[in-house]
Amino acid sequence: MVIVEDTRNKLGQHETKRAAWLAEGDELIRCKIPFGDYCLPPAVAVDTKANMAEIAQNIGGPREEHARFRRECQAAAAAGCRLIVLVENDEGIRTVEDVKRWRNPRSEYSAKAIDGPRLSRAMQTMAERYGVTFAFCAPEEAAERIKHYLKGGG
Repeated sequence: MVIVEDTRNKLGQHETKRAAWLAEGDELIRCKIPFGDYCLPPAVAVDTKANMAEIAQNIGGPREEHARFRRECQAAAAAGCRLIVLVENDEGIRTVEDVKRWRNPRSEYSAKAIDGPRLSRAMQTMAERYGVTFAFCAPEEAAERIKHYLKGGG
């Protein structure tokens, strides 16, 4: 089980609880929570991307950027949290399949820039391995879509 501990809990004053949880194989994550000292991770989290270029950079950019994004996906999966990556765009891309036709503007000056077909395959792989869902919408639809996902919509 993953347990979230509020960062306002003073380190060293809760070692008995921490030791018991760690001995049982639980994972403890420290972060600021709005109320209480302990909670479970959320059931759903939405990670928004401003555009296709941002998600392309997260997945197909520098190795450390990809590793950071992958760790976030793995952490969500380990915590039993459904992670939805919502990519806002005005390019008409609405599915991972549509990503195949996306043309990365960086490809004009960098041969290493990830192209649409490769990005689509990488998204499919991450969805299979980590359970992350990639969703797409126009920027003006984002607020409504986020609320829909947070309420448990698919």
